[in-house]
Amino acid sequence: MSMFEDIPVDVGVIYEGERIRGPDMFVELGGPKIENKFELVRTREIDDIEDGKIAVIGTDIKAMEEGSRWPLGIFIEVAGKQVEEELEGVFERRIHEYCNFIEGFMHLNQRYDIWLRLSKRSVKKGLNSFNLIGKVLQRLFKSELPIIEKIQVTFITDPDGVKEKWEEALKIYEARDARARGLKDEEVDSFYGCSLCQSFAPTHVCIITPQRYSNCGAISWFDGRAAARIDPKGPLFKIEKGELLDPIKGEFSGGNDAVKDKSLGEITRVHLYTAFDYPHTSCGCFEATAFYIPEVDGMGIVHRDFKGVAVNGLPFSTMADSTAGGRQVDGFHGLSIEYMRSPKFLQADGGWNRIVWMPSSVKERLGEFMPEDIADKIATEKDVETVDELKTFLETKAHPVVERWEALVVEAEPEVEEVVAEDPVTPTIATTIPVTASGLGLKIILKGAKIHANKIIIRLVEKKR
Repeated sequence: MSMFEDIPVDVGVIYEGERIRGPDMFVELGGPKIENKFELVRTREIDDIEDGKIAVIGTDIKAMEEGSRWPLGIFIEVAGKQVEEELEGVFERRIHEYCNFIEGFMHLNQRYDIWLRLSKRSVKKGLNSFNLIGKVLQRLFKSELPIIEKIQVTFITDPDGVKEKWEEALKIYEARDARARGLKDEEVDSFYGCSLCQSFAPTHVCIITPQRYSNCGAISWFDGRAAARIDPKGPLFKIEKGELLDPIKGEFSGGNDAVKDKSLGEITRVHLYTAFDYPHTSCGCFEATAFYIPEVDGMGIVHRDFKGVAVNGLPFSTMADSTAGGRQVDGFHGLSIEYMRSPKFLQADGGWNRIVWMPSSVKERLGEFMPEDIADKIATEKDVETVDELKTFLETKAHPVVERWEALVVEAEPEVEEVVAEDPVTPTIATTIPVTASGLGLKIILKGAKIHANKIIIRLVEKKR
């Protein structure tokens, strides 16, 4: 008998990565338009929970109106002789994977950022109750992680109930994160990798170090170590550090080997402490995006819950699309809020001295982790709305980034390197033009080109203030 014979839709890894668009959606649970949502796993004593119990507090799926949006809390309690509190974060992250095994059920993000959609088609097939989803989760948890002997699941859709438990969950997340602080990358022999998001970003691999949390903010170095121990063949795995190739940018031979292997050769190098050159790849579950602002040679930060547009005129969703998918994109860098509390935070780029803009809510959350001498010099949406206003703000506040400014190159004689291709008649021409004193530049590559010109001039003109 199949494990899921009584479930009206298919269940399997084939459905990982399935996207449910608005027109196909029966209901949305959590997501960017809902303030309170969470998923939380707690460990219990073996006699304190009822194995197989599933509870729904609030409205069940069958009573929801098509096209509606609801707050959601997923609360899972587990027990077993080998189940330890330090595994809670590991189990919690598996909710993402197991929900996505269900046909027509999409799960994105983690912790307090969850975003789920259920398709009309699956509801028509009979997937119209949280009880059915709970059964799938329970069976997958126990079969994939056999150290779990008992499990009970509670779904909360009642708005007051979700908010109350959400407030409790935030305190638990913070306590977990605080436990992981203090250990340094230099003090360990190995890092850990996570490939959970490859269903959505096939070339993405998270490298998790003591001072660089997973992009999603849900997996610490300790979580990675615990997960690799209990499930050696699972999506979290050990990475030998290998040779330290660059202590400032954070390049390790073991990290390069791991991403090359797990991305099937698509990614060959990764720098852990910078948003440039070979930045850490980004999945789609990252909590925030760091983005380069060339007009001021500084970095901005925007997080998933920010509803407005950033100082560069773009919302989080647009920049997230430019960052996600497992790509390495110069100047765009998916990251977690916890990584911003790390001494290694964008170390090679100047760290906090390079940050020039962020939403006020993130600034408040980071509080004591921001250097005192820089906090008031970083603008928020309350201070500026445009890059021109930002430039004035930074000058007025004497932000450290101002020292980096030099006159933009208005006319450059670029160094032209001609590389002859297999067909000598159509060479490849690579031209690099410096843009800022920081060393960043504009690179133009013309492949298979036949160009006849006496002179080409590219001018970047600085706007008069």
